[in-house]
Amino acid sequence: MTDLSYRFLNPNPDGILVDDCVYRSLSIVLDLDWETVYAKLSVLGLMYHDAPISNRVWPKLLEEYGFRRYLIPDTCPDCYTVRRFTNDFPSGTFLLSTGTHVIPVKDGNYLDTFDSGDYVPYSYWKRDFMQPARVSDLS
Repeated sequence: MTDLSYRFLNPNPDGILVDDCVYRSLSIVLDLDWETVYAKLSVLGLMYHDAPISNRVWPKLLEEYGFRRYLIPDTCPDCYTVRRFTNDFPSGTFLLSTGTHVIPVKDGNYLDTFDSGDYVPYSYWKRDFMQPARVSDLS
């Protein structure tokens, strides 16, 4: 059953549905087009000598835009799911991280190419203040 808080959204310009969740999600939460996010992460990847979508690189872009990471306590077997997060946070912009997938959340809706509502995030990112991009700014 599809959750009412799930919304299909795919900013990938070619409509690709797999293997680019980091680019899609950052595009959504940063309000940037997919290509700009790809370019910014590529520059950061070069700077850190790591893959642009590695867990060591993509968080740097969020930090440049004023996002801060918060841990979610491990509550399993009563796991805290993406769906529960959207119910608890009906407003704001967030990025949830599960370790293998990232999911953007805006105003109580999780935006993805499939219904990821049962995924269990271990952390979330929230913009604490607006800060313009620094080193990776290609504009």
